[in-house]
Amino acid sequence: MATTTSSSDDQILTNALRDLISANHILHHHGVVDAYGHVSIRHPLDPTMYIMCGYMAPAMVSSPTDLIHYHVSDSSPIDPHAPKGYSERFIHGELFKRFGSVNCVIHSHAEEVLPYVVSMGVPLKAVYHMSGFLGSKGVKVFDIAPLYRQGEQQDMLVNNSRFGAALAEKFGAEQPEETVVLMRRHGFTVVGRDIVTAVYRGIYTRINAEAQTKAMSIARSGMGDGEEAQGEGFQALTPEQAVGCSAMNEAFHDKPWRLWVREVERLPLYENQLSESSNRA
Repeated sequence: MATTTSSSDDQILTNALRDLISANHILHHHGVVDAYGHVSIRHPLDPTMYIMCGYMAPAMVSSPTDLIHYHVSDSSPIDPHAPKGYSERFIHGELFKRFGSVNCVIHSHAEEVLPYVVSMGVPLKAVYHMSGFLGSKGVKVFDIAPLYRQGEQQDMLVNNSRFGAALAEKFGAEQPEETVVLMRRHGFTVVGRDIVTAVYRGIYTRINAEAQTKAMSIARSGMGDGEEAQGEGFQALTPEQAVGCSAMNEAFHDKPWRLWVREVERLPLYENQLSESSNRA
């Protein structure tokens, strides 16, 4: 019986690592990450640990040896001899520490979202049904600038537990009240109950930002001489619509995930040694 349990646990971990490698590829293919940005998962068998790739571009992750296991408590590597990791792993560790329900974290600098982290008074809102998870009030913005102490290098990176805890606090108290938080002059961070949900949110945050920007541009270009802009130039979802759309989409996240996995499996740039196609080969 013990052997069966061990074998089952091994398969659970293998599946989780396979999906994490795929998520790195999917997020790159869909423009959520480039050479920078990262995705992590809570260890499926030990909630006191989390896993993310080492110091490498997400598209280049290909095997379990590219992944590093960390303690949730302080974001130190389980293996003291582990290779170099991301300095911003504290984004992930502090969110896992604060919220037991969070099992995946994504950090991105997607260029479509950047206007909303550098502009003042223009909130990012859910503008169509696929992004109901963003809510209708506007996505919150975390600003690291007030947290700097004298002598600290102000490079905007969340590279210690103090900064990571402050970012995590922006998501809520006992449970995450936000699915996405923008980061002033930096990028954004996404949380999810699982990797499929988080990847969905990361991709549609980028798409939503692009749609909102285009809507505001169309509104401005459509004004005649002497006309003044009325409102925001776009119609966001109402609170009721945001809730309803979010609930609807969460029931069907598996459909795009299967497509996204197939896409990256067929592209020569991406290699996943744990994928089913690799195993068949």
